Amino acid sequence: MSVVSQVILQADDELRYPTSGELNGIKDFFTTGVQRTRIATVLSENEKKIVEEASKSLWKKRPDFISPGGNAYGNKQRALCLRDYGWYLRLVTYGVLSGTTDPIEKIGVVGAREMYNALGVPVPGMAEAIACLKDAATGLLSQPDAAEAAPYFDYIIQAMS
Repeated sequence: MSVVSQVILQADDELRYPTSGELNGIKDFFTTGVQRTRIATVLSENEKKIVEEASKSLWKKRPDFISPGGNAYGNKQRALCLRDYGWYLRLVTYGVLSGTTDPIEKIGVVGAREMYNALGVPVPGMAEAIACLKDAATGLLSQPDAAEAAPYFDYIIQAMS
């Protein structure tokens, strides 16, 4: 849900007009639209590159993940990890576009954590993977755009920690 939707739904739930502060929040949301769209474009157009760089970085830091007995050992398991990295990058893109972490929360963080626990995937390892994803993604962005995108990665990392 976007900032605009949140303001409208909250005001409607309380049977009132949006406050001037809420309207200023919407104004800020619109003025950052070009930046948010630019970030989403860079992330989506470079998904493969970002995922590959992040995975190489993670495997270098944590070779035990891809060694026999590791959760990413073998082509099938490694492919599943890469699929998940792309999914998390997409979640970040949704958050950036909407200007809120709501899509990240609603679409997947809680369920993903439960799924990883059930499958025996080390959740702290996923947090480490998201940190590598963040580094690879923000490395392609300008400093202001990286600063805008980073909190969405951090939200996922915190949820996985």
